[in-house]
Amino acid sequence: MNNSDLVPPAPETLTAPTLDGETVHLEQLRPEHCSDLQDAVRDGELWNLWYTPVPRPDGVAAEIRRRLDLQEKGSMIPFAARRLSDGKITGVTSYYDLDWSAPRVSIGHTWNAASTQRTGLNIESKLLLLTHAFDVLECISVRFETHKFNRQSRRAVEDLGAQLDGILRNHRRMPDGSLRDTCSYSIVRDEWPAVRNHLNHRLKRSRGR
Repeated sequence: MNNSDLVPPAPETLTAPTLDGETVHLEQLRPEHCSDLQDAVRDGELWNLWYTPVPRPDGVAAEIRRRLDLQEKGSMIPFAARRLSDGKITGVTSYYDLDWSAPRVSIGHTWNAASTQRTGLNIESKLLLLTHAFDVLECISVRFETHKFNRQSRRAVEDLGAQLDGILRNHRRMPDGSLRDTCSYSIVRDEWPAVRNHLNHRLKRSRGR
């Protein structure tokens, strides 16, 4: 991790820190990431997952603009995930629901190319984001939200060590007009040392160490 970039963002000047792992590099989302992200959504045709809003290739540019607009308004810090083995941008993720008074953040609005699954890339991305949230921003908790029917995402969040706080019924309207029940999970500060050890152990296993 590049410690020189780990500076808590002021609400009025949000900038994504640069977070470096062994397999993935998280950096500020930029318009020039569009072409790689179009390739990423084609990898697995991610837009066909009805329970999570992923743009089609021709909608990626608009999605980047949407996230950058939210960043300018102070409500999101968006990242692009760069796979270090080939230098390709393979997905996006974000801090959102930023509460600097606590402080507290949520991690989400995440999607990654299908080819990154079971490679340890998503685990390392989450470890980088959680480390920055707890150790640099000094958050008291970090939240994750997902669709009740997104079983894959729910398992992934639970495998991180997050605990289910509850299910928010009719919480959001999906792009197709349906109403989403949202499962809300969190990791609190007291749990972070154990979660960090757990994720580091999972990474070592995924790398055959």
